[in-house]
Amino acid sequence: MGIWRLKCDNGRQWWDLDDGSELAPGLLEKVNEEFDQARVDFAENRHEQKHSSDRFLRILAKHVPFLSDGNSEEEVGASDALPNKTHVDETIRKGANYLSSLQMQDGHIPGDYGGPMFLLPGLVIACYVTGTDLGEHRRKEMIRYLRNHRNEDGGFGLHIECESTMKGTVMNYIAMRLLGVESDDPDASASRKWIHDHGGALLAPSWAKLWLCVLGVHEYDALNPVPPENWILPYWIPIHPGRFWCHCRIVYLPQSYLYGSRAVGPITDLVNEIRSEIYLEAYEDIDWPASRGKCCPVDEYFHRPKVQSLFWDAVYWYEHSLQFPGKQRIRQGALNEVIKLIKHEDVNTDWICIGPVNKALNMVACWFHDPDSEHFKNHLPRLLDYLWLAEDGMKMQGYNGSQLWDTAFAAQAIVQSGMAEEFKTFLKRAHHFFDISQVREDTPGGMRYYRHISKGAWPFSTRDHGWPISDCSSEGMKGSLAVQTLPFKCYDNKISTERFQDCVNVSLSFQNPTGGWATYELRRGGAWLELLNPSEVFSDIMVDYDYVECSSSSVVALKEFQKLDPGHRKVEISTAIAKGIKRIKELQREDGSWYGNWGVCFTYGTWFGVEALVAVGETLDSSSELRNACNFLLSKLRDDGGVGENYLSCVNCEWNDSEESQIVNTAWALLSLCKAGWRDQEPLERMAQFLIRSQESSGDWPQQLISGVFNKTCMITYAAYRLVFPIWALGCYRMRIVSGHFGN
Repeated sequence: MGIWRLKCDNGRQWWDLDDGSELAPGLLEKVNEEFDQARVDFAENRHEQKHSSDRFLRILAKHVPFLSDGNSEEEVGASDALPNKTHVDETIRKGANYLSSLQMQDGHIPGDYGGPMFLLPGLVIACYVTGTDLGEHRRKEMIRYLRNHRNEDGGFGLHIECESTMKGTVMNYIAMRLLGVESDDPDASASRKWIHDHGGALLAPSWAKLWLCVLGVHEYDALNPVPPENWILPYWIPIHPGRFWCHCRIVYLPQSYLYGSRAVGPITDLVNEIRSEIYLEAYEDIDWPASRGKCCPVDEYFHRPKVQSLFWDAVYWYEHSLQFPGKQRIRQGALNEVIKLIKHEDVNTDWICIGPVNKALNMVACWFHDPDSEHFKNHLPRLLDYLWLAEDGMKMQGYNGSQLWDTAFAAQAIVQSGMAEEFKTFLKRAHHFFDISQVREDTPGGMRYYRHISKGAWPFSTRDHGWPISDCSSEGMKGSLAVQTLPFKCYDNKISTERFQDCVNVSLSFQNPTGGWATYELRRGGAWLELLNPSEVFSDIMVDYDYVECSSSSVVALKEFQKLDPGHRKVEISTAIAKGIKRIKELQREDGSWYGNWGVCFTYGTWFGVEALVAVGETLDSSSELRNACNFLLSKLRDDGGVGENYLSCVNCEWNDSEESQIVNTAWALLSLCKAGWRDQEPLERMAQFLIRSQESSGDWPQQLISGVFNKTCMITYAAYRLVFPIWALGCYRMRIVSGHFGN
């Protein structure tokens, strides 16, 4: 009997099996017994608690410590008394000890970054088409994951908490079948019934249809075209894909190769069976062109305007009707350009790619281009970077992890608690990870490959991945500076001022003329491009917008840098900060909140808004924006001292209450109010008590609802948030006590 083990190497993390022979006698059996019990517990409660608690990681940390010196098992926070400094100190200490037990040797915090339900099926289809063996044990855990996240009505959602959709159900039904689940299996039968009851796979959204075409269970004539010729248009044309948001363009890049070459995998017996299972009529009788552009109503978040339909009609006419000399030569030239761009993305991310969707698409495109190439083979070992194992099964993550992001927040949380000296080892290791994660060189080719500068940036995950992001660069710099400016040495290799200057250079280059910051690049196109958004299930994907989170992180980081090197680009930095604050104020809503674009939702966005205003010296007395933000948060405070909202806040762009108060939302609210200097002690005490009372005896906090989001509709997991943010919020609350603002 083997054991699943988490393995790490310079930020890279993956689960694999080993024999456990080095473990103490009886420990292998004990760990596997606890793994099995965690699986049973999740399966029994899967419809009530849809989010895993990342228990496998925690079981390993307890029995096979990564770095831990052990955790105290004393009870903390059981009292209903008002929190004093002792209560708060004990809770922070216990939480930070537990967090330290999860830290890896290179200093990063690992964790589940799953949630979306359309990622794993793309990987499964890519592996099936290319003949890549996932292995018996991975297939078993993937099937477990799919069974656990099938909704009670038989369907699958876009993400783990979502109601059933055609995209989720068709993709995951096919994944089950390809992984070895028989068609008469009860779970498969229930999912197939949902598909039939909602109009069949002809109504799948466009991203799903593309994968179905590659597998050979759908025809390309039923797709709105994705011609590769777009990539050889002059860049000055406003609809050139190089002007799109990077996640959009890099998904449609390999899609255009697959579409342009009409790539179809081997038509096996199983493929023929699936053809007969997912439609309401026989495969050979389907009028494929007539289904082009159709989408199941439950999936259609973005409603296509008339102008987009006319645009697709014109492109379809070009693709299928217009004939002229040299058309095939142009197509081949476009395909050559596209595969060159694909390979550049592969090489410059060490075959990780920017995200899971284009990872699978790039891999299968390279296989169709040359199945025997070393380039394709280099994709295979990096598949593991995306796979995460928890008690709900094996999933594909939304990135190759959130290593830098989570570790930067964790370091700031402990430093700002005033208890950093107790956790010097944790901070020293975290700083090591900051040191090895910073991007040291610009991407070769630059704008030839539509890439922004990157030297000096910090990525979301690892240096191998390497894509620069405005808020990740800023949080990486903030975390590094927080550790380096402590009154005691807490690092091995000091990050030089010159390297921070490189980060500032990237940050300033990210600022849009509006004054705000987007994510990976400057905004390259107009908002009108959203009229051509080809994805029915996501919103605001065509260009990179100003976000309060990115703008706030950038402003605060620049202010922190000024303390280190006040003379460097002084006027430019001061101007950037002033423009950034102006833009952040413009993004504030009338009720005082900010919409959270990457977290759930208004509590998250409002925390970032408050952080920026406080960083530039605004106070409750001087800033109506700050007062309004605090009043908004206080209006959401419940009788139990908690605050809670669910993912529908992101979808509907209006506040939606969760059934229960949420630890993470409460922490964001308390953190905001403490940073703002809210003077009324009573609501802050209640929030602090809620967080103290919610802590588990181990020092961890329970996993509740999902807390991350992208493109308004798709939720994503941040397993570390339930630990990091209560520590951070209570730490800031503690400093209010220490500073004398509150009595003991």
